[in-house]
Amino acid sequence: MSDISFHDLSTLDADGRASLLRRAEADLSAFVEKARPIIEAVRTEGDAALLRFAREFDKADVADGGLKVSEAEVDAAFDKVEKDVVESIRFGIENIRHFHEEQRPETMWLKEIRPGAYAGDRYTPIASVALYVPRGKGAFPSVTMMTSVPAVIAGVPQIAIVTPPTSDGSVDAATLVAARLAGVETVYKCGGAQAVAAVAYGTETVKPAVKIVGPGSPWVVAAKSLLSSVINTGLPAGPSEAIIFADDSVDGGLAALDLLIEAEHGPDSSAYLVTHSRKVAEAALAALPQHWSRMSEQRVEFSRAVLTGMRGGIVLTASLEDSYRFINDYAPEHLEILSKEPFAHLGHITEAAEILMGPHTPVTLANFVLGPNAVLPTSRWARTYGPLSVTDFVKRSSVGYVTSAAYPELAQHARRLARYEGFSSHENAVSEIRSRYLSV
Repeated sequence: MSDISFHDLSTLDADGRASLLRRAEADLSAFVEKARPIIEAVRTEGDAALLRFAREFDKADVADGGLKVSEAEVDAAFDKVEKDVVESIRFGIENIRHFHEEQRPETMWLKEIRPGAYAGDRYTPIASVALYVPRGKGAFPSVTMMTSVPAVIAGVPQIAIVTPPTSDGSVDAATLVAARLAGVETVYKCGGAQAVAAVAYGTETVKPAVKIVGPGSPWVVAAKSLLSSVINTGLPAGPSEAIIFADDSVDGGLAALDLLIEAEHGPDSSAYLVTHSRKVAEAALAALPQHWSRMSEQRVEFSRAVLTGMRGGIVLTASLEDSYRFINDYAPEHLEILSKEPFAHLGHITEAAEILMGPHTPVTLANFVLGPNAVLPTSRWARTYGPLSVTDFVKRSSVGYVTSAAYPELAQHARRLARYEGFSSHENAVSEIRSRYLSV
């Protein structure tokens, strides 16, 4: 397969190496300019703009059924989805719930910092959140599962899903099943930049939210960037990306099999096999045609576009250390460590949002049923962000309580520092003036 991108890292200069790190959303300027009037139209026209954009972008007329999914539509979805698929959605939600319940912080803690002086944290759910579920290149009930479960566990009182309608004006049935099983009843039929604007500003039908989470296309990412001062846009989650790291203990055919998992999401995805073993690299190349023969035509088209372009293919390194260095520079959304001894490599890798260990832990399991959240930071944001979690749906308040016995010592030191920094009101508040009030 000579058309597969093959990058020999040892032969690349700094610019060549840097080009391998670029993602599809690296330059959003074109999307930003096109998203700007869409956002303004939703802000000023409300539902009318959402209905128009549904016709224009999604080829869907949702005027008759309404922008909000009805309870009857959700009921009907259970009849449209095969029972074994519903069972698997239940199974996945159960595992995701078990995992995220362990993340839930205690409501409040206080520690005695000094005798009689207490400080701690208090956690309360955010008031409202919108969960973005993409639809353009497929149906993703798994995204509904991953975003809904932690929001419900966190206790967010107002949760709504926004997702693009299909051409008949409906919403993917499995997505509706997943929403109800996860505990979310409100679903709006809108997607893209217009959906982000709708939940940021609110419309006649769509209630505004204080935060939006979930992966999306460059249109969604662009809209989030434009509206970041209006709504909390959460962790940066753009087009899919993965690195399959393989040492010489595994078959290259297995590495090729897993390389296609995220590559099939769409032509804007990124997917690399990183290995120091030429034998593994060559075996992976040889296996790809066979794997493609078992995939749908559309997914072959998507993954081939990725693996023959500059955001995918095979990266051959000179050593394990070079592989570790490239992975950490790339900071992938998904990372598989394909090795019979995966824990031997784990300590060398610090920059990855998700790390899946060993040949029995493909990305597929993590995307659907393993439990950890599959909404992950992309475009090297794994350097500062982690996966979506319950803590993304709560806010933290610091709590302090000082007793009368502890106050004098703290006040003395605070007064000195306030005086040094030139804040006279700060100083006065812990001076003899306060003491006179307290003595009354």
